[in-house]
Amino acid sequence: MSDSPHSHEAHGLAGKLAGGFIDSKLTPLVVVASVLLGLFAVIMLPREEEPQIKVPMIDVMVAMPGATAKEVEERVTSPMEKLLWEISGVEYVYSTSRAGESLVIVRFKVGYDQETALVRLNQKLQSNFDRIPPGVTAPLIKAKSIDDVPILALTLHSDRYDPVTLRRLAAELEDAVKQVADVAETTLIGGQHRTILASIDPAKLAARNLSLAGIVPILQQANRQYRSGEITSGNTDVLIESGAFLHSAEEAGEVVLGAFGGKPVYLRDVAELSDGSDDPDHYVLFGHGAASGEVGGEENAVTLTVAKRPGTNAISLAEKVLAKVDALKGLVIPDDVEVTITRHYGETAAEKSNELL
Repeated sequence: MSDSPHSHEAHGLAGKLAGGFIDSKLTPLVVVASVLLGLFAVIMLPREEEPQIKVPMIDVMVAMPGATAKEVEERVTSPMEKLLWEISGVEYVYSTSRAGESLVIVRFKVGYDQETALVRLNQKLQSNFDRIPPGVTAPLIKAKSIDDVPILALTLHSDRYDPVTLRRLAAELEDAVKQVADVAETTLIGGQHRTILASIDPAKLAARNLSLAGIVPILQQANRQYRSGEITSGNTDVLIESGAFLHSAEEAGEVVLGAFGGKPVYLRDVAELSDGSDDPDHYVLFGHGAASGEVGGEENAVTLTVAKRPGTNAISLAEKVLAKVDALKGLVIPDDVEVTITRHYGETAAEKSNELL
């Protein structure tokens, strides 16, 4: 028996190390430091619903104007699918063919490098450009990743505003949200763009020796703004711009299309003008379900989606965006326009990460 309570003569290297920690006065400090580092790591750990898994996906879009869906499939989609399958690392190829357009989605294996995938796909397509059928445009290539999935969706809805006004309000809100750090991409879904509608009278055009093909370039030139140059005075540079955009039907009516009988011919002389809206790409309506207990019909709506930059904490970013939106209520967002959170990945990510912790 040894007189020392911590004798380690019968033990090897591991026993000597353990004994050293047992007898050392620094051991409590090391334990406390380890606990603090662990807590700091838990707090700073990025939390998100979609994990950072590398799964490269690339969209290849090709246009073939005037072709039917069957012609697009036979002449564009099917040959391109076979070509893309030859690329090393490709796991799946999905395709959609419709009149005048072809979309092929290439998905690479999990963990495959995104840049390598893009380079190899571009090389494969460029080396086969000579096989593109007549009438087919060059392919448009867009890379996709898990970070392109929006973490937040805000729906602006009201029963007092039309789709054009809601779209304008949502666009102003989008500009403000883009200023939040770590916001990667924002998208507006729904609503309508304001446009000036001109219903041309062919008889009035012909009576003034004008044609539709001749007045289109004139209207395009009238609705443009150019940077003409700069004037430098001292330490100040003054930007000179010429031209202006048309803001109303009245302004559009003042555009001069030509001359006839010694008098100018205005657009209002040959067309009926009105303020209107374009055809919507998406129809977005908002309504409460029976479980909400609120009775009401569907309201016009526009949805703003927000995606984050890679590696950003989804929870903290969502909180920053929502704080920004709350600050703009009553300023950019009128009191009679409601903002409803229709997607919140930061909230669900917090719930799942808390379960793990």
